[in-house]
Amino acid sequence: MACGLVRVARPELDAWVADPQRRIQATLFDTSDGVRSQPGILDTNPHVAKTADGKLWFLPPDGVMVVDPHHLSSNKLPPPVHIEQIVADHKIHWQNLTGAAVSSLRLPPRIRDLQIDYTALSLVAPEKVHFRFKLEGQDRDWREVVNDREVQYSNLAPGDYRFRVAACNNSGVWNEEGDVLEFSITPAYYQTNWFRALCAAIFLAMLWALYEYRLRQVAQEFNLRLEERVNERTRIARELHDTLLQSFHGLLLRFQAASNLLPERPAEAKQRLDSAIDQAARAITEGRDAIQGLRSSTVETNDLALAVSALGKELAADETNGNSAVLHVGVEGTPRNLHPILRDEVYRIAGEALRNASRHAQARKIEVEIRYDDRQLRLRVRDDGKGIDSKVLKDEGFAGHFGLHGMRERAKLVGGQLDVWSELDTGTEVELSIPAKIAYAKSPPRRSWFSGWWKKVA
Repeated sequence: MACGLVRVARPELDAWVADPQRRIQATLFDTSDGVRSQPGILDTNPHVAKTADGKLWFLPPDGVMVVDPHHLSSNKLPPPVHIEQIVADHKIHWQNLTGAAVSSLRLPPRIRDLQIDYTALSLVAPEKVHFRFKLEGQDRDWREVVNDREVQYSNLAPGDYRFRVAACNNSGVWNEEGDVLEFSITPAYYQTNWFRALCAAIFLAMLWALYEYRLRQVAQEFNLRLEERVNERTRIARELHDTLLQSFHGLLLRFQAASNLLPERPAEAKQRLDSAIDQAARAITEGRDAIQGLRSSTVETNDLALAVSALGKELAADETNGNSAVLHVGVEGTPRNLHPILRDEVYRIAGEALRNASRHAQARKIEVEIRYDDRQLRLRVRDDGKGIDSKVLKDEGFAGHFGLHGMRERAKLVGGQLDVWSELDTGTEVELSIPAKIAYAKSPPRRSWFSGWWKKVA
């Protein structure tokens, strides 16, 4: 703590009386002014006296001291102020060697530590020089220090700055003009406006791309659904044309022939009517099969082998087929879940093959092999029926309507391949193969033993 004589002007005391919160400006006279003092000595006896001429006499422990308040020395010369150098990241970027003002100073980007050195010349009492400085663009107010001739800043943002510094001497005379240094910090590439604009443009482009991708995804899903509906309507039209319409046309011809024979040959007309009744029963069966093909689905169970076995039992119980084939369903590999749309198509392909073998080929034995492996799903249907002529197989159909063309369309729709091998009196083999990545549905995430244990505890 500094020791000496403190001088407070009368206006300062009056201002303090009016406003006790006001800070009093005082002048300290210490050893640099010739005042001899010794801190830490307390005494109740008076050590000061005033003579008739107005002088103040003080009695320090080691002598006598006199002060004339009317003739106090005062330093009225404001100290010149200079900014000496600027150091950025421990590297000197500018020095004021000539005293000339610098117009513009550009510092490199990514400045972490910035130091500005300044000084003020006062030979009377240099240790009593006060400084106040302000970095415009960083500091809001002036900062005042005593005999501190450098200032440091950290992590300044890129931009333009103006450093101002002023100083006062030991008598409180300020050099208000002081010194000024203007400089700028160059931004890094990622701190520039064009980079921010580029990032914003890229972000907007990504949003637009995601929006376009989503629109295409929705359009693709819509087109797939639309294609499924068109394919389903095509199948319905094909099945109705191949079954009900042709059967009804044949019935119309038989009824017309019976009607023509009824007046003259009633016995023969009755035979024609009985035959028409039989054909009507077959038409009803075909209609029921077509409706079953439209409504049947393996959605209720994902077990393809079980669904095929149930369809085989229904065909065997149908008395209108005139044939009861023995059906054997075999499964190789571990059964896996199939995609819902795909498994329905596979089931319908298998159903078409079973109906053809049971109704048209008059097979006595039908074998269905379903193989699950890591590469593909394979469905194979073999029968010992009449077989198919090579010309008919090449044309994919004949008057009996095996529906080979429709089976191939379904196989192509699900991304599979359908192969048919057959000859007359040697049976028929139909094989459907679908890649595993298309056929198998993704398994749900496995639950850990901890989640199961927690559920039990909860």
